[in-house]
Amino acid sequence: MAENRESFKSRLGFLMVSAGCAIGVGNIWKFPWLCGQNGGGIFVLFYLVFLVIMGIPIMSMEFAVGRASKRSSVEGFKALEPQGSGWHVYGYFSLAGNILLMMFYTSVAGWLINYCFKFLTGSFSSTMSQGEVASVFTGMLGSTSQSLIFMAIAVIAGALVCYLGVRKGVEKITKVMMTGLLVLIVVLAFHSLTLKGALDGVKFYLVPDFKKAAEIGYNNIIVSAMNQAFFTLSLGIGAMEIFGTYMDDKKTIGGEAVRITVLDTLVALLAGLIIFPACFSFGINPGAGPELIFITLPNVFVNMSLGRVWGILFFLFMVFAAMSTVIAVFENIIASFMDLLHWSRKKSTIVTCIGILILSLPVALEYNVLEGFQILRGRGRGPLDSWDFLVSNLLLPIGSLIFLMFCCSKAGWGYDNFIEECNKGDGLKFPKGKVIRFYCKFVIPVLILFILVMGL
Repeated sequence: MAENRESFKSRLGFLMVSAGCAIGVGNIWKFPWLCGQNGGGIFVLFYLVFLVIMGIPIMSMEFAVGRASKRSSVEGFKALEPQGSGWHVYGYFSLAGNILLMMFYTSVAGWLINYCFKFLTGSFSSTMSQGEVASVFTGMLGSTSQSLIFMAIAVIAGALVCYLGVRKGVEKITKVMMTGLLVLIVVLAFHSLTLKGALDGVKFYLVPDFKKAAEIGYNNIIVSAMNQAFFTLSLGIGAMEIFGTYMDDKKTIGGEAVRITVLDTLVALLAGLIIFPACFSFGINPGAGPELIFITLPNVFVNMSLGRVWGILFFLFMVFAAMSTVIAVFENIIASFMDLLHWSRKKSTIVTCIGILILSLPVALEYNVLEGFQILRGRGRGPLDSWDFLVSNLLLPIGSLIFLMFCCSKAGWGYDNFIEECNKGDGLKFPKGKVIRFYCKFVIPVLILFILVMGL
């Protein structure tokens, strides 16, 4: 399949789709509530540092493996590994990681589509109490029909885009969604900054409070920031590697990794500028946690002038973010089946769509038909938490460590081969010095192992 692999029509298309894979619910849901619980500005500071010292190098390595091999993870490792070695075995785990991710991410995307629909049809109104707003979320989760219908909409929509191909589907649709996402986030952030009392929210969000940080505990803040910086870029399960297969040699990989990281970070930071000024303006706790998006913010919108309009725009923005990731991960799975089984895009898309619909059922039914059902019983986790735990706490860090070792070890592809591939083309070059080599071979692995241990 490598010789017939489609490519993006434009460099902008590659950047938008790759950024769309990284930009998702983690940026716009998880980042703000972690930031709110970990002291605001001090969390943001550590988050930015870890993005630079961990995220960009590992993303560069995934892209390099993809561009050099022009194949998805399993076949990509096979093409570059020394003869007789078994690096390619991890490719099957990375494929499993993408499937596991879709098994719960599709339901979350469905919740966001549902909320956008609810604001559009007037399910939220200014006369609602806080309890009534909260009951909308619990009612949505408890409804079997709503859970199944909106999960299916997310799955089928993602599959249809990939069915059209890389250029006509994935690139074209994602560019439209990402453009809409960027426009909406700027409009929403500007509106939040005009609210009364917004400046207090901005100070909490962007000005480090070292006294508050000491109360929370620097260790807690650093661990949370490291985890979020690491996971926000979707590294370790070949999600970025697949887009490296569509790259040409005109631009350096390091430069493209920096641009995608900047775009991903810009969206996360702007999401905070939407949420925290609004929270402080309406006297709502910014450290509300996971309920921030589905319960706290709707309470803000129903009390806001033209709240229904702002609610529609906010959840449309959230839908764009979630669906850009759904499409990107779908493309990864479909391309992997095309490489491994030599299927056509049509067959691979149809089989993947049906498979993901079936595998997404446990999470869609978790809060209604399967209420109380647990997968990881010792940890008290239902399907959503179980799949998220396996992906986020195991496959992502382990996978990133494997990509790192593969690119830095003589027993793998080797650091010199990685550097040569990474620095092809015009743009920012990946440093070649001994210090950087030592840092990639020894320091980053220690940081990843730290994340893995803390996650467990």
